[in-house]
Amino acid sequence: MTQRGPAEFTPPPECPVFEPSWEEFADPFAFINKIRPIAEKTGICKVRPPPDWQPPFACDVDRLHFTPRIQRLNELEAQTRVKLNFLDQIAKFWELQGCTLKIPHVEQKILDLYQLNKLVAEEGGFDLVCRERRWTKIAMTMGFAPGKAVGSHLRAHYERVLYPYHLFQSGTNLLVSLTYKHIRSIYHTLSIKLSSGCVKSEGGEGCENRPNLRRRMGSFVAKPEPGESLAMCGKGNDEDRLLLCDGCDDSYHTFCLIPPLSDVPRGDWRCPKCLAQECSKPQEAFGFEQACRDYSLKSFGEMADSFKSDYFNMPVHMVPTELVEKEFWRLVGTVEEDVTVEYGADIASKEFGSGFPIKGGKFKVAPHDEKYLRCGWNLNNMAMMTPSVLTHVTADICGMTLPWLYVGMCFSSFCWHIEDHWSYSINYLHWGEPKTWYGAPGFAAEQLEAVMNKLAPELFESQPDLLHQLVTIMNPNTLMAHGVPIYRTNQCAGEFVITFPRSYHSGFNQGFNFAEAVNFCTVDWMPLGRQCVDHYRLLHRYCVFSHDEMVCNMAMKADSLDVVLASAVQKDMQLMNKDERELRDKVCKMGVVRCELFEYNLLADDERQCVKCRTTCYLSALTCPCRPGVQVCLHHAHDLCSCPVSNYTLNYRFTLDDLYPMMNAVRQRAESYDEWASRVTEFMEAKLDKKRNVTVFRVLLEESDEKSFPENDLLRQLRLVTQDAEKCSSVAQQLLNGKRQTRYRTGGGNSPNQLTVEEMRSFVRQLYNLPCCLTQAPLLKELLNSIEDFQQHSEKLLSDEVNADSVSEIESLLEEGSQFDVCLPELPLLRERLEQARWLAGVQQAENLVSNPCGLSLDSMRRLIDRGVGLTPHPSTERTMARLQELLTISEELEEKAQALLKARPPESLETLSSMLTQVDGVPAYLPNCLLLQDTVNRAKEWLQEAEDLQVGGQTPVLSSVSDMVLRAHAIPVRLEPLDQLEVLVSEVQAWKESAAKTFLIKNSHFTLLEVLCPRWEVGSSLKKMRKMKGECMSSGKKKLVKLDSMSDVERALSDSKDSASAMFTLAEVRLKELESLCALRAANESKLLPTADCASLKVCVCQKPPMGAMLQCELCRDAFHSVCVRRPSDPLDPEAWLCPLCLRSTKPSLAKIQTLLASLQRIRVRLPEGDALRYMIECTVSWQRRAREVIDSYDHSLTSQDCRGDWGVSGQEQSVFYTEQRCIPLQGLSSEVEELMVEGLLLQVSVPETQQLYRLLLSGPPTTDTSHTEHPPYLTPKHSSPQREVRSVKLYAITSAEKKAKRRMNREEAEIRDRGMKPKSKKQRMGTEKRRERKAASVSASDVSQSEDSEEDMTQCPAENCLQPEGEEVYWVQCDCCNRWFHMICVGVSAELAAEEDYILVKV
Repeated sequence: MTQRGPAEFTPPPECPVFEPSWEEFADPFAFINKIRPIAEKTGICKVRPPPDWQPPFACDVDRLHFTPRIQRLNELEAQTRVKLNFLDQIAKFWELQGCTLKIPHVEQKILDLYQLNKLVAEEGGFDLVCRERRWTKIAMTMGFAPGKAVGSHLRAHYERVLYPYHLFQSGTNLLVSLTYKHIRSIYHTLSIKLSSGCVKSEGGEGCENRPNLRRRMGSFVAKPEPGESLAMCGKGNDEDRLLLCDGCDDSYHTFCLIPPLSDVPRGDWRCPKCLAQECSKPQEAFGFEQACRDYSLKSFGEMADSFKSDYFNMPVHMVPTELVEKEFWRLVGTVEEDVTVEYGADIASKEFGSGFPIKGGKFKVAPHDEKYLRCGWNLNNMAMMTPSVLTHVTADICGMTLPWLYVGMCFSSFCWHIEDHWSYSINYLHWGEPKTWYGAPGFAAEQLEAVMNKLAPELFESQPDLLHQLVTIMNPNTLMAHGVPIYRTNQCAGEFVITFPRSYHSGFNQGFNFAEAVNFCTVDWMPLGRQCVDHYRLLHRYCVFSHDEMVCNMAMKADSLDVVLASAVQKDMQLMNKDERELRDKVCKMGVVRCELFEYNLLADDERQCVKCRTTCYLSALTCPCRPGVQVCLHHAHDLCSCPVSNYTLNYRFTLDDLYPMMNAVRQRAESYDEWASRVTEFMEAKLDKKRNVTVFRVLLEESDEKSFPENDLLRQLRLVTQDAEKCSSVAQQLLNGKRQTRYRTGGGNSPNQLTVEEMRSFVRQLYNLPCCLTQAPLLKELLNSIEDFQQHSEKLLSDEVNADSVSEIESLLEEGSQFDVCLPELPLLRERLEQARWLAGVQQAENLVSNPCGLSLDSMRRLIDRGVGLTPHPSTERTMARLQELLTISEELEEKAQALLKARPPESLETLSSMLTQVDGVPAYLPNCLLLQDTVNRAKEWLQEAEDLQVGGQTPVLSSVSDMVLRAHAIPVRLEPLDQLEVLVSEVQAWKESAAKTFLIKNSHFTLLEVLCPRWEVGSSLKKMRKMKGECMSSGKKKLVKLDSMSDVERALSDSKDSASAMFTLAEVRLKELESLCALRAANESKLLPTADCASLKVCVCQKPPMGAMLQCELCRDAFHSVCVRRPSDPLDPEAWLCPLCLRSTKPSLAKIQTLLASLQRIRVRLPEGDALRYMIECTVSWQRRAREVIDSYDHSLTSQDCRGDWGVSGQEQSVFYTEQRCIPLQGLSSEVEELMVEGLLLQVSVPETQQLYRLLLSGPPTTDTSHTEHPPYLTPKHSSPQREVRSVKLYAITSAEKKAKRRMNREEAEIRDRGMKPKSKKQRMGTEKRRERKAASVSASDVSQSEDSEEDMTQCPAENCLQPEGEEVYWVQCDCCNRWFHMICVGVSAELAAEEDYILVKV
């Protein structure tokens, strides 16, 4: 362990901080007087002005140049400076002997030589410490760990460095009676093992070979007797070993010195006699040096910021104030580190201008800032305002009545001091970083001085007025450890710090800042000001101004003095006149007879100072002709000169006869106050029969406020008596009125100020003992009688047994007792009895099944038990408590079991939960977990029943129902056996959907699987029209029609469908919408691409820009696309239908693949919308294949492929700005049936060869009909035959049974709309004229549809020859109008449209 370093600094407590309102801030002296009782207890305080108080900075920055003071931080601290002075003396001692002091190291730390020397001296000296072996004790005291032989090292270092100095101070080396033999014995006793005069440090470090170090130990020499030719030995031989002193030329043998020198030192050497003379010279008084450089404010700020940022290695504004504070006190207390800073202190504002604006100054004040010119907080105004007694000092005192400026940097400090004449001071920080303050209250001033004198007596011996020099600081923690109260604060920019009379304060700056300070004195300072002058006289310290002169100046203006100030001046003048009369009598008795009138006020202060105590003379002084211009005060009459007293002259400013009238004038000014004081004294001392009402005392207080009488003991006593009387009156009136609310009403306890009955009796006596009389006193006796009656009634009630019927009686008593504002011991007992009765009533009400059918809940039981626990024990409550506790225990066990069963993982079986419910029966309590358990069992039973119905129902379940059951099962905390099977089923369906998605969906497609498999419910602009009409529901007393306006509607309809037939019907309806919407879109796109269209206004392609240059045309939507915006066909000349990105929605797998998908779904036996859509897609594909083969077979094959290529892409586009790159099917002359067939093929999401075959055939133009391939055309009746219908005898646009039902449903809807006179929401607006005529002809009545649907149920077998036996729920039939038999449409070659439009008669079966 090494030496203990200085303890980390602990900040003292904070001083008070005041934030006055604007009203309080208006009068600074009134506010300071208001806070003085609080703030003077800490010595300093901080005042934050209102936020809007921001005076402009008026100092002339360009003219401000100053020379700062140099401060070495480790020289500021008193104890550190004592150590440094000691080390300087040791270093000087060795330096005069030709050696340089090198401080030893112990345990890798610099040895504290001052502490070592002090401890050895306290232990009795070197000899005693060695004899009693106390070196280990000293080592431990210095903070070294025992057991490391540190004590031996300390002894060696003391012997080598300090003991010679100790002997030198004691005069041992100057003894003249010692013989040479004795000297040698002393040397051997010391056992100083040095060589070549070098002081070695620990570890055998030797000094360098320098001349001054070689002579360091030549100090112990016996002075030779007078008359001897040489020093003590008396021998004249060995001249080569003679050593000559450079100071006195005495000769010494090197071997006669103690210790002896091996050879003659080089350089200057002093003998012991000369050494004593040099070391005995007094040290110069410590003070701050002035810097060599003159700074401007800007250059000083740059230097200060650079220093702080370099020292802490961070920006100045980021350094915490706590870190700077701890580092400052560490540097102040260390000897090893020497940090030097500069402080621009005590800069005269008169020369460079104040930071505050002043009237007539060079700084031009803005109109809105003129208020700061007259503000009392402007430091140029404060010292000379009327309430400040310094206004009566005639001279301008820089720093006291005129502000001083302070420019600080980091670590620059102001040391412990009190203000001149123990006055107030106020400091304002204009801008910059904070200033840290420390202060001690005025009553602790002498204690602080005593502590510093005790800890650093060496400094006060040389400078008794050290604390008045502002050059010494001491760690606040050290002062606090010795009982001195210290407080601190951080003064930020825009804040004031006020110090109070005789309050020591110090501090340092956190960084670059600019502050301003001034002194002021108030009336309360007057007695302290006179004490300060007496104190200065003892210290022989000069006064800044003459206190007597200031008092006389005020007395000469008695007529205009404030009464408070006049009273204070009168008291001060009484003391002054008394002292002056006694001193003048003393001087007269000494024999001074000559007296002269002398106007000392005409002399400068330094010309009229007492030559002895430096006090400024004013009333009188003694002079002597032998010393012109020199005078002494009457206190030091004997210190003037040695001349006879009869030669002295008493110079006086006023005669005693002049002084008394001045005092009387002040007294007359204060007479109103004295008269008021006499009346106060009379009323305060009045007897019982002459006591005045409290109103008279209030009038006296109001009079004191109006006349601003001084705050003294009499006024404080009057105020205190009045306040006590008013409080007593208020309490008495409250007791009489009974306004206090009781505990059972408000829930509060007894008031801490509430009186007991006995105290009330004492209170009545107190009322009669007051200096004033109160009207409430006689009425309190009657109140006491009422209270005694209440106590008797309460005691009787409390002695009876607890009865629930007594609640009203107890409440009545409590109501009566609450009217008495007295602490009654019966009230708590009555409240306890009332709580018992109410608790029993509450239990009975909670157990009443009429008012609480659910029974007692756990919370209710706990609340009742908690309330019962707080009740005073009683047999009736204890029995009820035991019953409730038993019920609560049983209920909690059941609740815990129920909760455990509900949270069990894995869940428990249904039987386990049911068995638990049997235990709950019969418990008269509300158990939420058990009820939840019951609900869980009920839900589990319902779910199991649904699962059983799902398995035995015979119908294929829908995926949404299965998924919903799985989700519901997960929410039921019961082990359900069918759940695993359903989860497997759902996972298989999900796997099927993923496989289907891989089969159909294009990579990175934004379509879902259902969107690809279902027909599109919107194509192009039809979506907008459908959305616009969404929400319009047509009904005619029947069920609401389902709207299919979005994918979610389609998916919902498919999921809600009861069977596949309903799903097929829904898909057929969507398919119709898709075809009609696409038809309208194709027509619109074809029309806008006509040669007559304005191409510039068109918007085509995915980029929505006009067509231009090479274009591609989609075969499905017939819209044009820029070849650069979309992917081109691999071979433009290859006859393959090109679809745009909007129409190409899937990969279009082969029919075999999707049939395999459908088969795998049928094995899963779960219905889902995607499966129904896939099935519908397969049926549509098969139907389309059949119809496409019929057209392909009837097509005229006379055209060759070369003919098809001949005139492609030429017609109608020669004059257009764009052209199509690929071949498209020409629509001119193409029948709508063939066009629709091709559109249906392109809409298919399945790849079949007929699509490509039909497309290639249609590229050459419209097909020709060849009826020779049709063996059995349907026969048309004469009434329906026409040329047009003969051409269209074979309908190519066939629809399924589901589509037929969908069309009939739409026709019914249109009929219902027409019946109501509404505009039908038909699709005719989205179709061509020919198509509308065809749809209208194809519509059938609702009755026909219903008959057809009824007849379909009776169809069992098709009588057609070679029946194809189609399978599935959607098999299309047609009835012969001749024989009324039913045939499969596919077996007789009749399309759905033909069956809907024409009468069918079978020609041949």
